[in-house]
Amino acid sequence: MKQLLLVALSCGASLGSAVQLPSALPDSLQQQQVATLLAQADTLLSNALESRRALALYSEALSLNRRSPEILWRISQSYVDIADNLGADERELKLSMYEKALEFADKSVHADRGNSMALTRRAIARARVALFKGFWESIGLMKETREDLENALSADSTNHEAHFALGSTHLKVIEKPWILRWPLGLGWGDREEAINHFERAIELRWDRIEYRLAAARLYIEDDEHAKARAHLSLIPMLRAVNRTDLVARQEAHVLLEKIDAEH
Repeated sequence: MKQLLLVALSCGASLGSAVQLPSALPDSLQQQQVATLLAQADTLLSNALESRRALALYSEALSLNRRSPEILWRISQSYVDIADNLGADERELKLSMYEKALEFADKSVHADRGNSMALTRRAIARARVALFKGFWESIGLMKETREDLENALSADSTNHEAHFALGSTHLKVIEKPWILRWPLGLGWGDREEAINHFERAIELRWDRIEYRLAAARLYIEDDEHAKARAHLSLIPMLRAVNRTDLVARQEAHVLLEKIDAEH
């Protein structure tokens, strides 16, 4: 699998060039083909195990419309999903995939600076890269991540992914004491803001396991066990779409048992 991913990554800089399609397609037919490819790839991308196949279809769509922000941010998402499911022993490849995701998300934003999902995917890719660099080395990335997500929500306040990512960004920032963050321009990190964004994301997409688990963790830390239980008890009923969801479901089970035992 690693060899296949390396091939995909090496092709990323010229993604779309490998698929040779007629250059004289009528606009209407071209648009129809792009729409069909995106629909097929979106279905595949809902299952993280199919992210590489989705990436191939997005590549084909890109060969038909190389400046489409909708295709570009989906390619970024594919790279993130593939990287997220790599093993812990594949750190170098994982980082390369995240950097490729950031590259395509950036192209998407430049193609349409008001595109909420393009801004969101750039923020998510940037945050993934920041995780590898460490807190002190990624201060600038954290600020840019927040800016992109706030702009994404200004463009579309119902963007649940942007709400969840912004909540996660607040949590990442407050890992360090305020007295250390404030001189660096990171005094904005706020726990209450994090939970508010998580709850809004859940309101918009009630079936996302990771959203409910993130909110439950915060509630447990704040000794609000009834609120945590409300989220944790629903998680077993929700469909797991990737390995992250399967791990989250197991953690939710452990946390729920712990709450019930202690209270």
